[in-house]
Amino acid sequence: MKTRADLIAFFDAHDVDHATLDHPPVFRVEEGLEIKKALPGGHTKNLFLKDAKGQLWLISALGETAIDLKKLHHVIGSGRLSFGPEAMMVETLGVTPGSVTAFGLINDENRRIRFVLDKALAQADPVNFHPLKNDATTAVSQAGFRRFLAALGVEPMIVDFEAMAVVG
Repeated sequence: MKTRADLIAFFDAHDVDHATLDHPPVFRVEEGLEIKKALPGGHTKNLFLKDAKGQLWLISALGETAIDLKKLHHVIGSGRLSFGPEAMMVETLGVTPGSVTAFGLINDENRRIRFVLDKALAQADPVNFHPLKNDATTAVSQAGFRRFLAALGVEPMIVDFEAMAVVG
């Protein structure tokens, strides 16, 4: 599994400007409010999910975005969604609960995870994610984030959670 140092090296190799702030571990969106005040841009919540068909999903959204998991499967064309098992999270993203991040897609070499990106987060600049552990936050520009995803071969499904519709 790739580490924070590997992630930073990947950013550097793919021309993704980045800035990282170290801080005490944060396990829930609400816990990091003071940290967020020091960092501009979109702050995220990330959900690792598994559907009834066995497909894995990662949803990255703005922290304040409401996500209705009971209805979302109709929108994204999945089976019913539930939180994915910790062992599978570690196996595919290389992270533990509290550290789920879109940057974990760097560890999904077999592309087992489908990535859903909140439309509001897709418009935020910069975006802030944990760099594989929840004791730091790394900011990258929206363009840099898209370069990161493209370098991995990941095409996000963009969902407008307010309208409950796929928009990209």
